Amino acid sequence: MASDKKWRKKKMARHKHRKRLKKTRWRRRKRR
Repeated sequence: MASDKKWRKKKMARHKHRKRLKKTRWRRRKRR
């Protein structure tokens, strides 16, 4: 169960990172 909770937290963090990456990509594109 603990492992599942950790995995869920990792998945959530990954999703957040993905969202941040998308924003950065857009910013990079605009800068370009």
